[in-house]
Parts: sequence; C-alpha cells; structure tokens
Amino acid sequence: MISNSIQSCREAIYRDLQQCRSGTFKLFTDIDYDTFCRQAHPDFSPVGWHLGHIAYTEDLWLLQRCAGLKPVFPKYHQLFAADILPKEERVYLPTLEEVECYLNSVRKQVLNYLKVAPIDEQERLWRFIIQHESQHCETVAFVLQMQRKKEEGRRKKEEGILMPNAQCPIPDAQCPMPNSAIEIPGGEFYMGSDAAEALDNERSRHLCYLEAYSIDRYPVTCRQYGHFMESGGYQNPDWWSADGRKWLQSAKVDRPLYWSENPAFNNHPVCGVSWYEAEAYCNFTDKRLPSEAEWEKAASWDTTNQTYRIYPWGEEQPNGSLCNHGNNIASTSPVDAFPKGASAVSCWDMLGNVWEWTASTFDAYPGFESYPYRGYSQVYFDGEHRVLKGGSWATFPQALRSSFRNWYYPGVRQIISGFRCAK
Repeated sequence: MISNSIQSCREAIYRDLQQCRSGTFKLFTDIDYDTFCRQAHPDFSPVGWHLGHIAYTEDLWLLQRCAGLKPVFPKYHQLFAADILPKEERVYLPTLEEVECYLNSVRKQVLNYLKVAPIDEQERLWRFIIQHESQHCETVAFVLQMQRKKEEGRRKKEEGILMPNAQCPIPDAQCPMPNSAIEIPGGEFYMGSDAAEALDNERSRHLCYLEAYSIDRYPVTCRQYGHFMESGGYQNPDWWSADGRKWLQSAKVDRPLYWSENPAFNNHPVCGVSWYEAEAYCNFTDKRLPSEAEWEKAASWDTTNQTYRIYPWGEEQPNGSLCNHGNNIASTSPVDAFPKGASAVSCWDMLGNVWEWTASTFDAYPGFESYPYRGYSQVYFDGEHRVLKGGSWATFPQALRSSFRNWYYPGVRQIISGFRCAK
C-alpha cells in the first residue's frame, strides 16, 4: 500500500511538471524558425536548442537512468547534449513542431513512469529535473529579449533614428517611494536549505553569524541609476575598481543593456547591469553590495521571532499578488508594486523582478556534495563567479525561493540583473 505522504508527493510532482511545461510552451507561441535557431549572443545557445535540451535531460535522467528504458529519439542526443557541440554549432535545428514532438514523446513516458517510480528515493531528482527546465526557460526568456533589442536597434538604424545619449530619465508625476535603509541587527541566522527541492549548492543548511548592517528597502531604480549616469558615472574612473575599469574599456558601454528613456520605468529596478556596474554605482553612493549572507538574512529571517521563511512573505507559494515572476508580466515592474511580498524586516521586491548581484564569490557551503553530477555546481567554484539572488520576472515559481543561488561572471549583463545597496 502506498502511504498518503508518498502519494501526495507524487501528485505535487505531477502538478509541477505540468505547470512548468505549460510555461515552457507559452514562451514558444508564434515563434518563427529563424528566431528558433538564431544565436543572439556567443555565450548563449539558440532558444530552440534549450527546448530540445530539456527533453534530452528528462529522458537521460528519468527514463534511461531510473526507469532503465531505451533513449527516446536517439538521433537527437548529440545535438541536445550539453557537452558535445559548441554553442555556435547548435543553430542547425529541427523545426519547432519536431522538437515539441520530442518533448511530448519523452513526457508521455515520464508520466507513465511517475505512477510507479519509487518517489521516496527519487524525489530530489524529480525536483531537480523540474528546476532544470525552469532555469532553461528563463534563459530562453532573456535570449528572446536580446533578440528583440537587436532587432529594434537594427530597425532604428535603418530608419535613421539615432540612439540618444544616455541620460537620467525624465521625472514623472508620481515620485517613487524613498529607498530608505533597513537596519538589520547582528546575530545568527540559518542560511541555505536541506529541503527536497534544494539544489546541491544550497546545501547544507547552516548557522551563519553576521554583524549589524543596513540594506536598502528596494532594489536600485532606473531613476536612481540615471542620476549616476547623469553625473558622469561611466566616465569617472574614481567609481570603478581596477577590474571594473578594464571591463568598461573593453565593453565600451554608457548605460545598462536594457535601459529605457521612457519615464514610465523610473520606479522600475535598473536591469541589465554587470557586477562591475553595480559596484561602481555603490561606490558613487558611498555604499556597497550586500554579501550573499546579508541578502539572504534580509529576505528570509524574522529577526523578531528568530525564525526562517522559505519566501520573504512566509510559506505561501509564489503567486501574482506577491511578486513579479514566471513571465506573468514579461517585463520589470515598479519596485513598490507588491507590498504583500515584503520580508519580515520590510525589504521589498526580494523575489522576482530582477536578479540582484551580491558581493560574494560563488563557493560551496559546509557539507557540500555534488548532485546529480559534478558539473552542475562544483566546476563553477573557481573564484571567478559572483552570486546573484532573488530571481527575476522570468523565473518560474519552482526555482523561486530565498535560498536559491544563481551565479555568473562579473562582466555578464545579458541576464535580467539589477542590485540593491548595503552599508
């Protein structure tokens, strides 16, 4: 007889599989073949490759390694494996209809296997597979955003429309709420997670002690960042570290990647900045980036009751009234749009909207063990990747929680990234 808890877990996994897949297919609605196959940036694969890789990974781990079945459509294995073809050779793809057939064929067998799979032994792997799909869908969302930006720039160039010099957005009638600092008392808190859905780099849950510090209530807004730009922030070397100056000289930029002159975005978080740009802004304001631990304490720890929250607002799963996520809006939103999503210490917008750079280098927690393979996290403990926290408007709910860790090189700005300041 199957216990109620195992059956409940099986049903929850089924719901998450289906919910996630629905969001996946929604991203590809009305997409043309050129967009499906195009490589928008050398560091990222075409969106169509990500779709096929989702099916490949589900087949490899759940059907072949767990159920002992033969590969579904083995002709695709070389194309959609993560470690065979270089990214520039991933542009020769089947049609969207053929790749969707691949996904549906794999998923049909996966759902049949789910009925009999030993979930009490495999739950962590099933949760990993769901989050793997979620993460690739977020990559699809910002790659599509990059393509749209390039097409817009090309169209303006053809029409003879010059891009304006970067400037502070025009003030709008409604002033944003002041970005006051929240004082966080010193003391211990629990960092990380040992829950079934926690990825290997989130483990193990451990006590962490921090001295008192302050952190901004909101992420840095476009209006605030525009003041940095207007004050010569990109031209004044005093605000930039030595590495930041080298990056700036190479990147040759004078604004965030997803910058808009539209004053409607004044109270939205700045989006499309590298770690170096975030660091320079903090120097300009005589502040700094929070450490990963400082960010997570402000998001997850109730300092009054000395209790941990999975989400800033509590234990309720993410929904459209709590934060901007899951492509519900498919763009940034004002930093004060979700009062119900505030953390216990009254920090807003800590999940969804934009990923937030932290000062921390991506590294292992105490008791770290690779899962399900070394290449997922461990190879990135190289001292060069910086941690981002909080998710974005494109993050699916299955990968949205205070303990979740993202990581990129500090010069990357194509991701949906912003930041908040600490002191």
